[in-house]
Amino acid sequence: MSYKSLPKSFFNKSTLDIAKGLLGKYIIHQTKEGLVAGKIVETEAYLIDDPASHSFNGETNRNKSMFMKAGTSYVYFTYGMYHCFNVVTNKEGVGEAVLIRALEPVEGLEVMKRNRGKKGTEFSDARNLCSGPAKLVIALGITKEHDGLDLLSDDSPLRLAQREKEKTGEKESFEIVETTRIGISKGASLPHRFYIKGSAFVSRK
Repeated sequence: MSYKSLPKSFFNKSTLDIAKGLLGKYIIHQTKEGLVAGKIVETEAYLIDDPASHSFNGETNRNKSMFMKAGTSYVYFTYGMYHCFNVVTNKEGVGEAVLIRALEPVEGLEVMKRNRGKKGTEFSDARNLCSGPAKLVIALGITKEHDGLDLLSDDSPLRLAQREKEKTGEKESFEIVETTRIGISKGASLPHRFYIKGSAFVSRK
């Protein structure tokens, strides 16, 4: 499959619209073991005035990448065990981002399986590889070292992309489900989670 990095103009809209617009786009990671890629099927938006957002109380050493320019990666450590991958969405200094919650694996499945560290039948079904924010980070080999990267640069090992044929107007058609976010206590009623209706790869329907 042929990919093209997302243009900067993709981010000329609200964070909520970007969270929906990222559905059907791709995360591409060129690793030492080979290229891995997944289609984004589930996202969550976090706004500057959102009590669940890391940016709610201002910039810190932990969240400084969240205040960088749109299209930057924000990778953070959570629960003392896992990393999560986010896409910064607003202008520099604002502090808004979209958490990538689930992917549909499309390239490098064997690499993803090895990254998940399991053998046998558990990952014979690709739906188990990237069906959660921590799972997809492990599967794609994303670490804290990938925090603060320009995801729109063709020179970046980790990129946001679309299929080449989308440039000609051949976009994938799907419905978007809008619902509440998962695993938070503050702002839990906000309908800021989005996923592709009917996708077998989302973390939770």
